[in-house]
Amino acid sequence: MRISTGGMLPDGADAVVMVENTQAVDSMTIEVVRPVAPGENVLRVGEDVARGAAVLPSGHRLRPQDLGGLAAIGIVEVEVARRLRVAIISSGDEVVAPDQTPKPGQIRDVNTSTLDALVRRDGHDPVPIGIVPDEYEELAATARRARNAADVVILSAGSSVSARDMTAEVLDSLGQPGVLVHGVALKPGKPTVLGVADGTPIFGLPGNPVSCMVTFDLFVAPTLARLSGATEVPRRTLQARLTHNIASVAGREDYIQVRLAQRDGELWADPVFGKSNLIYTLIRSDGLVKVDLDTGGLSAGNLVSVTLF
Repeated sequence: MRISTGGMLPDGADAVVMVENTQAVDSMTIEVVRPVAPGENVLRVGEDVARGAAVLPSGHRLRPQDLGGLAAIGIVEVEVARRLRVAIISSGDEVVAPDQTPKPGQIRDVNTSTLDALVRRDGHDPVPIGIVPDEYEELAATARRARNAADVVILSAGSSVSARDMTAEVLDSLGQPGVLVHGVALKPGKPTVLGVADGTPIFGLPGNPVSCMVTFDLFVAPTLARLSGATEVPRRTLQARLTHNIASVAGREDYIQVRLAQRDGELWADPVFGKSNLIYTLIRSDGLVKVDLDTGGLSAGNLVSVTLF
């Protein structure tokens, strides 16, 4: 009996022959020119997903195919984690809005735009608070309002140890336990501040754009995932060979931007060296390579893991 692709099997049938493997003999007879085994070209009941099977685990990040799979079994609503509200504060007397023309000694605010996009990338709602000058009382009051209005607070800049850098002091004033970490064995991103204020995670990220982006991925992104109940941070990695040596200092982790290119059928990672305040080193790059603690660097030709932006 002729049936359409995807059609129901007639009673008693247990296999399907593709029509191109048959030819008509007369009005009542066909010739099968290629045999099939029982079950061939047939989907069995429960073969895609069995009754009672777990479809998606708790903490799974929904993808397009997951939504299609839910629709296939009649599930049109699922319980999901609420998007987190992430407050973003930029600080510094020298920082002005991107739409302003900087005067001598001033720079445009790069990090608010970058952090806003990073928060959205990870599925949450950014709450840009604005630029705050280097005045303790104003920064503390702004951070306090941000903590009350959001689930997570990020303060950009003001995290290194100097007379005008007050992030750690402000964080300590917001609630208990306060600062947990001030400074990490990391490049870029050494002056990072990590803390909790009465249950709200507070991050003091460096002002340099490269440091800010790297430390967001290392510290903020996993925290957002954990608070959402996610099992892992969604990231894509691939393997490539280094085109040049990468030097490193013992006692810290290094993260180096790389540009990817296909050469002779193999993927290569070309380091993009530059200082941590140069945003265009990130723009010219495709991802990051990690140099592990105390490895002393990586050699050209080594196969490395690249975390894609």
